[in-house]
Amino acid sequence: MQITFPYSEFKSLEIPEKNLLGIFSPSIVRVEKSEEQIIEEALSHPIGSLPLSRLLKGQEKVLIVVDDYTRSTPVQKILPCLIEVLKGAGVRKDRIRILVALGTHRPMTQEEMVNKFGEDLVRQYSISNHAWWDFSQLIHLGETEKGTPILVNRIVQEVDFIIGVGQIVPHRVSGFSGGGNIIQPGICGEETTGKTHWLGAQFTGREILGKIQNPVKDEIEEVALKAGLKWIVNTIQDGSGRTVDAVAGDPILAYRKGAERSIQVCQAEIPQDADIVIADSHPYDSELWLASKGIYASELAVKQDGVVILVSPCPEGISPSHPEVLEFGYQTFAEADRLLREGKSLKLTAAAHLVHVGRVIKERAKGIMVTTGISKEETERLGLRYAKNPQEALEIALSLTGREAKIAVLQRGGEILPQITSTLKG
Repeated sequence: MQITFPYSEFKSLEIPEKNLLGIFSPSIVRVEKSEEQIIEEALSHPIGSLPLSRLLKGQEKVLIVVDDYTRSTPVQKILPCLIEVLKGAGVRKDRIRILVALGTHRPMTQEEMVNKFGEDLVRQYSISNHAWWDFSQLIHLGETEKGTPILVNRIVQEVDFIIGVGQIVPHRVSGFSGGGNIIQPGICGEETTGKTHWLGAQFTGREILGKIQNPVKDEIEEVALKAGLKWIVNTIQDGSGRTVDAVAGDPILAYRKGAERSIQVCQAEIPQDADIVIADSHPYDSELWLASKGIYASELAVKQDGVVILVSPCPEGISPSHPEVLEFGYQTFAEADRLLREGKSLKLTAAAHLVHVGRVIKERAKGIMVTTGISKEETERLGLRYAKNPQEALEIALSLTGREAKIAVLQRGGEILPQITSTLKG
């Protein structure tokens, strides 16, 4: 069986049919309505909320928080519809601000802004990157009940109404993206983000990924509500990247409804745990910090002591924003916790990432990386084996597991939600 990848850098891969459990990906959903119609319907039928036009009465300054270059949310189709509602409610154009929720990613370039928002929106509206690294741009709003400090972009106190725009896909830290994630980590300081991510590191991927409600999401939602998030517009995209559904309204209730739909679209049933999982990271391919989503998804499909192969170009390397990843490499939770207690120069956000990957390639399986953006030396420093191409990676994996190994291929590994249907789960 020939397996192709969504990257020109990598040749196709031959897998013996007797070994192949299957090729799995999020569903392709047939929808009669256009993406614009789906978005407009969501705006006009809010979940758990009054219509936005009624909520905006008397609200002069509106902040729209939008996800960044790492997400494929169709903001060029969402924002014009949303802004029409704002204008109809009497919100003046010069009182609408747009803030890019970077989390702890690098800032978007001007070219990326134009690609994401379109030239007209970039020209007509104030769009800025969230400066998560600049403490002077943050404001402290107290703590959550669990003691997480709430450091958030100070713009939230300069406006009357905050709307979050994003997408809902399975997410290793919080179960699903969407909802309150647009605020935390979206426009928070690294100290706040570190706390929620480290909380997520205390669970395995199988305990968090694809869970609509969980302790980490609860913490994120508390931060978001205290920061003033009032309304959301979230889309669900299928395996082709097309918007097939959208939800709008209350940040908690609309998110949960959207996450239920995301499960239907992203879930892929796999007959049994695989000895070897081969995953691409599409569409999260720019750096390993993001491409690791393919590894996270693999945790739900790989047998204990199996092998995970990640195929991703990573043109920006490991992580421009988090050099500690290469310095310390991927770790077990116990080892990362020890490093933190010893006072090493390791921020919590990076420590959590080390653990999220480490739980897969250190505690559950072995990891092999196929990439053009990270050197062999760097790959091995991280704790992954290096392969020049997918075929070589498979040969290494088979040498570790045996020639009879069962193999699962995960496509769009950044979004897929594997579910093992067999009762013989590893």
